[in-house]
Amino acid sequence: MNIIVAIDLIDGKCVRLKQGDFKKKKIYNHDPLEVAFLLENNGISRLHLVDLDGAKKGKVVHWKILEKIAKHTNLIIDFGGGIHTEEDVRAVFENGGDIATVGSIAVKKPIFLKKWVNIYGDDKILLGVDVKNKKIATNGWTEFFDIPFMDFLEEKNNYGIKKIFCTDISRDGVLSGPSFSLYKEIIQRFPNIELIASGGIRNIEDIDQLFNLGCRGVIIGKAIYENQISLSELRNWKEKNNNNY
Repeated sequence: MNIIVAIDLIDGKCVRLKQGDFKKKKIYNHDPLEVAFLLENNGISRLHLVDLDGAKKGKVVHWKILEKIAKHTNLIIDFGGGIHTEEDVRAVFENGGDIATVGSIAVKKPIFLKKWVNIYGDDKILLGVDVKNKKIATNGWTEFFDIPFMDFLEEKNNYGIKKIFCTDISRDGVLSGPSFSLYKEIIQRFPNIELIASGGIRNIEDIDQLFNLGCRGVIIGKAIYENQISLSELRNWKEKNNNNY
């Protein structure tokens, strides 16, 4: 299981939101590159880099931060937030990203998603599905759609999407524990999907439980920034489970 650390960007700073609310943000560092160095120096190899300004505006804002982190570290970076065109997807890779994370466009213009998977391959496109009360959210969690959640996943699975991360917004940024029952339901219904859990992770025990459920990755944010999980604990977990992270 991949251990993935999130850096969320607003105004060029490393922040965390509470339940997706832009009014409830906390700044953890003014220099995302400094955070990236810290993660890499402590054995983390995978970064989830989110342009929250871009997600809200519907247009990528922080290309330069992606480029800078990619240039100065060896982190495997998935980048998202405001990716709406094929030019945006191409720019992710041109600026050093390894994987393009797509969310809103999969709801509003799903044919684009299908096209990008065909062009770049299913290993280069990561679908982000953000949900609250099983309603799908887009545009930085500012819009909600009454789309049957499992039907949505089935359609995207049929497009060839194999990598998905799912965030329960109600649990994000509050350290209340992940949506274990939701992830179990997804894995049982779509065993061929590589599911990454996101939102609510608070301790190593949560990671153990997600691993045992069959999740293929976990995105951790606030628990690290609030010192609920240490980077040394993640290293020990990796050694214990003989997993790359």
